[in-house]
Amino acid sequence: MDNRPATPPSAATPAEVEREIAHARSGGMQLNELLDRAQQLAQRGLAEASAQLYENWIAHTESPWRHVACFNWGTVLGLLNRHAEAEQAYRRALAFHADFPQARLNLGHQLEHLGRPEEALAEWRAVVDITESNPQGLKEIRLHALNNLARLLEMQRRFAESEASLVKSLELKADQSDVLQHYVHIRQKQCEWPVYQAVGEVTPNQLMVGTSPLATLGLSDDPAVQLMAAQRFVHTRVPKPPAVPVHAGRPPRTGRIKVGYLSGDLCMHAVGLLTAELLELHDRSRFEVHGFCWSREDGTPLRARLRQSMDVFVPLGGVDDATAAQLIAQHGIDVLVDLQGITNGARPAILGHRPAPVQVSYLGLPATSGLPGVDWILADRFVMPPELLPYMTEKPLYVPHCYQVSDRQRESGAVPTRAQYGLPEDAFVFCSFNNNHKFTEPVFASWMRMLQQVPRSVLWLLADNEWSQENMLRQADAFGIGRERLVFAPRVMPADYLARFPLADLFLDTFPYNAGTTASDALWMGLPILTCAGRTYIARMAGSLLSAVGLPDLITNSIDDYERLGVQLGHNPARIASYKRYLAEHGRQSKLFDVPGLVRDIETEFELLALQHRG
Repeated sequence: MDNRPATPPSAATPAEVEREIAHARSGGMQLNELLDRAQQLAQRGLAEASAQLYENWIAHTESPWRHVACFNWGTVLGLLNRHAEAEQAYRRALAFHADFPQARLNLGHQLEHLGRPEEALAEWRAVVDITESNPQGLKEIRLHALNNLARLLEMQRRFAESEASLVKSLELKADQSDVLQHYVHIRQKQCEWPVYQAVGEVTPNQLMVGTSPLATLGLSDDPAVQLMAAQRFVHTRVPKPPAVPVHAGRPPRTGRIKVGYLSGDLCMHAVGLLTAELLELHDRSRFEVHGFCWSREDGTPLRARLRQSMDVFVPLGGVDDATAAQLIAQHGIDVLVDLQGITNGARPAILGHRPAPVQVSYLGLPATSGLPGVDWILADRFVMPPELLPYMTEKPLYVPHCYQVSDRQRESGAVPTRAQYGLPEDAFVFCSFNNNHKFTEPVFASWMRMLQQVPRSVLWLLADNEWSQENMLRQADAFGIGRERLVFAPRVMPADYLARFPLADLFLDTFPYNAGTTASDALWMGLPILTCAGRTYIARMAGSLLSAVGLPDLITNSIDDYERLGVQLGHNPARIASYKRYLAEHGRQSKLFDVPGLVRDIETEFELLALQHRG
């Protein structure tokens, strides 16, 4: 047996490339020879030459197989990011052979890259139609088309159409973990209850076991279930970390402690909204603040403010995970703060390379990440009590008061009138401006029973999408609640969003996925919150905020108690008025909004960890 390592293909000389192209122009090159030569060129890093070879062969060869050459030509052009040319190559393939679903599938991708989503959807729908008569024989192509339809339709917020494509996909092939997770989350977004609805051969139990860690946070208050979901994700999705940490062997550091913040959400996002003042208030005499991010450039003032708040800003958008980890290590970071965990768009493999000796989770994932590269999680003793510790892979890094940072520079507009939002002047207004995917059937049923028991009351909700809105109205019908008692608020600009909180009487928190940023906004604007504290970090967030603001009596520990107190408050406007007075007089001076104090507390912990490692 020859155990010598394989020799990489040698680079073709310009003369060799010219000979191949001349041969293609001659019309004498056979298709199998073309495919072989083009593949060899691509493997040698000569994709441009490979594309030229296809182009010349197609132009000078009469063959019934030109559609195959055009298809491969389009593939190479797509890899070269020449999407407009790739589109034309695929269209030529279809001109030669109209019934060619693979070409339509890839054409859809090029159209999406070119910013023409409706045309992309049309091509993928055509693939679904073409494969209708032979779904098993063309199974993989049909699945790709259905799954691409679902993905792009969701991006366009066409949730019902997206779900319909996912159903067809799962009926054709049940064993698709990504599609299964997508199906669960799209049902959450639409308030399609029960979320775990069997589809094809997939049972509700299989859906539950296969739910993504992020979706699990809104569906289970069992810390063991959340831990298993995180560990399953890490085991199947996150590359195994290298044996030697990237930061190993780095010379000992002195001087200011370098803190790095790692995120793709440092823009107009809840994480960006919360962290701006934290980044600004770090003590520059002791700390140097670095930002490592792949956030979108959304052009907002918040994005500009976040970038300006960092001493060093390193974009990682076009950098692979291993290189990103090397870059972070080269900056000599002492403490790396991950603001994303395993949420959408996260890059947990960077943390697996261990670019910093101390790595901390904060804000982005209010739960365990299951990542072996994350040592600590910032917490307080309310969100992370001792009984939760066995279900967290991170050690707690406790601050004395509420863990959640805030931004005291947020500005609200002029307070509108109730009439402007369609709210009755004399009604008791319950509200919940959380995203609809946090709503669950048991909690919504509790809200309906509150409305039943507080006759002159309405429920004011965020109008997230038309399907969730209609499903909630149907639930109201089932409880005998008039549809006019559910009032839906449109999305508005941040200042107007803050300004409308005072119109409500009581904010009803969600469970088990508590309000975080939204709870902070409500309390900042003087609106009391009723919450149910559960067993998990995420189900205790609002309770932490209420404790720090000085309203612990609005924390309940069961849905029954939550509902009972909600009804009592609905009949007691004087008590609501006293809470609002308290928040107006003391809320913004409370520990909850003592951002400088929290920053000092965080710095104390970071400094201790960094100096321990420096030895």
